[in-house]
Amino acid sequence: MSESNDVLRMVLIGPPGAGKGTQAPNLVSRFNAAHLATGDMLRSQVAQGTQLGKEAKKIMDQGGLVSDDIMVNMIKAELSSEKCKKGFILDGFPRTIPQAELLDQMLKEQGKPLQKAVELKVDDELLVSRITGRLIHPASGRSYHKTFNPPKVEGKDDVTGDDLVQRSDDNADALKKRLSSYHAQTEPIVNYYQKSGIWAGVDAAQSPFKVWGDIIKCLGYDA
Repeated sequence: MSESNDVLRMVLIGPPGAGKGTQAPNLVSRFNAAHLATGDMLRSQVAQGTQLGKEAKKIMDQGGLVSDDIMVNMIKAELSSEKCKKGFILDGFPRTIPQAELLDQMLKEQGKPLQKAVELKVDDELLVSRITGRLIHPASGRSYHKTFNPPKVEGKDDVTGDDLVQRSDDNADALKKRLSSYHAQTEPIVNYYQKSGIWAGVDAAQSPFKVWGDIIKCLGYDA
């Protein structure tokens, strides 16, 4: 079966700063699959005013968490859209075993079971140094890094010369808290997919180019 006819059905797992935001667009352009990030899906359903969107908005307006059923039904709704014809890359879901089980059940009923759960693995210390050095140009979204990708002029955007800012949630203490809750939440999910035989781990401390090559290999293709 040629790659152009293949359908990709996968979950992308990884902590903040592991490079999901770099690799998901690569997967989209290589396979023509849809990147289903849970936050984007929620916003899209709310903006469209769908029944699911209305239910989710009501819960969020009250400060509650959107139920697993609503999330899985949102994914189901996305699967029937044209953009998912060539498959999907799920990002940010599932986060718990019950979510993973509900998702599996729904995908099997649709005849679209997951093929792979790819985990981007990075040491916490490296993540902290990666993220706490991030500098953002708010107007364009361009990002730099004090160590790994510094701007030409310190603290200034290369294109406009505007001041760069550091996101408030990019400080080390906040990040360590996020990472510890990420690990507590994600380890059971990783075990779940390891047991089902579809998990693959990729060393995301490497360069983005090498990480991409490893992702492609674990999906069964040549980089």
